[in-house]
Amino acid sequence: MAFGANELKQLILDVGSVIEQNKEMLTDLDRAIGDADHGTNMARGFQAVADKLEALSDADPGGVLKTVGMTLVSTVGGAAGPLYGTAFLRAGMALGDKESLTPEDLQQALTAALEGVKQRGKAEPGDKTMLDALEPAVNALTDALAAGGDVTTALDAAVQAAESGVEHTKTIVARKGRASYLGERSLGHQDPGATSTYLILKAMRDHLMRRRADG
Repeated sequence: MAFGANELKQLILDVGSVIEQNKEMLTDLDRAIGDADHGTNMARGFQAVADKLEALSDADPGGVLKTVGMTLVSTVGGAAGPLYGTAFLRAGMALGDKESLTPEDLQQALTAALEGVKQRGKAEPGDKTMLDALEPAVNALTDALAAGGDVTTALDAAVQAAESGVEHTKTIVARKGRASYLGERSLGHQDPGATSTYLILKAMRDHLMRRRADG
């Protein structure tokens, strides 16, 4: 996988399109246990990202991800802005000034993103947050690459793990964020942050699958 800045920009734009397509669903999920704004906030943030990326030139992949992170921090409201912003910033920092990315670089970037979200949110898997999708996804991707899988196979494993994590959030009580105020009433509800994490990973996988199909 030779993956440079221009392709990374297109991948991020694809992520933004998926968030836009699902913003009502994400907001509906958030209406049940949060502030009813996760989808609209995320869509606004990724539209701002698209505007920034259009004007961005001469950036390496790490610079692209740092730009995404800083933009999300400044445009996405609630907890999602700092958390997703930190994830992209840490991923960009992990890449350094590399011009072309390998599957191992992707794994390192996602691992850095995971650690950043943990530190910023002071949460762990089982708290009914985005970590319930993100951590199993990163673990699955790491295991798939270690077993000799290619990047699309590894991302497919990550997406499946994230989807299972989203389903798991329906079975647990929220311990972090606004949803935690509901206590036992948060049971049965799907976490919107875990869902948007799943959608982002799925958009990444789908982008790479289309790229492979196009040769």
